[in-house]
Amino acid sequence: MSSDGSGDLRDLIARGDAFMARGDGRGATAFYTRAVQLARQMGQVSPDLVEPLQRAVSVIHTQTAAYEAHLQSRLNAAGFNPDQSSARFSLSLDLMAGRKRLFFQEPRFYLFPGLPQIEYADRESLPWLDAVERDASLIRAELQALLAEPELFRPYVESREDRPNGDQAGMLDNPDWSAIFLWKDGVEQSGIAARCPATLKALAAVPLCRIPGRTPSILFSKLSAGARIPPHNGVINTRLICHLPLITPPGCRLRVGNTVREWRDGVAWAFDDTIEHEARNDSDHDRIILIFDVWKDEITPEERGLITAMFGAIDAYAPSQAWGV
Repeated sequence: MSSDGSGDLRDLIARGDAFMARGDGRGATAFYTRAVQLARQMGQVSPDLVEPLQRAVSVIHTQTAAYEAHLQSRLNAAGFNPDQSSARFSLSLDLMAGRKRLFFQEPRFYLFPGLPQIEYADRESLPWLDAVERDASLIRAELQALLAEPELFRPYVESREDRPNGDQAGMLDNPDWSAIFLWKDGVEQSGIAARCPATLKALAAVPLCRIPGRTPSILFSKLSAGARIPPHNGVINTRLICHLPLITPPGCRLRVGNTVREWRDGVAWAFDDTIEHEARNDSDHDRIILIFDVWKDEITPEERGLITAMFGAIDAYAPSQAWGV
């Protein structure tokens, strides 16, 4: 056995070759896969091992494709349809095959245990969303009036004088991601709110997450042409973030966990922002959406009251700005 791992690598490849010679592709793949993993750990391998490793990778790809085709065929015969069958089962297949990874809620401030790990909320759980979409044209008209005053947009992530300011992945005080708030951190921004009566009326029946001094936030969010919001996680997992696209040129996308969606004017959705997510605008025009936050259905009325009381107690002890420490 060599000190640099080459001996182990040669042994794994040789074992894989032996299983292939017996016609056992599955056994060969197990040894070849371990060999490829070891080679990656080593970083640099002996020149005489390059071709055997390339051959091993080719076998892995061939065997994997054959195995997945076999599995798909048997599942199809059992009635599985990726477009209609259980989405959770489809995800389990992707996880087993390594096509996707499992993302978890990772709130930066407060974790409420026992909630489903769901990226985008099922449409059926948001019965009020249709009504919000029907008012999209009225909301867009109010936005258009505000766009005549571009100075109203402020960076979404602004620095604070009373707390340390991290880099925020380049988003701190960055005008590429900016907003006009109707409500901010649970406080109505009266000047802007008064100019958007149709928007607030459209949200009157929505279960907004109301925690004084913290939520809701209702805002027009602008992502400049060519800009990107890097991967990040939200602060609390007891709410959903809702998007109503208003001005969305092609090439504007949101990734939440494994799932990427493209914004389309008037088509709303809600997602868990404590699951890693990122956004990008690959178009030549600004993207603007309406954002607001709602309680998750799983949070009972009693729990909503207790969560609200808890944050009230935190702020009474040491008043802070929204989710600051």
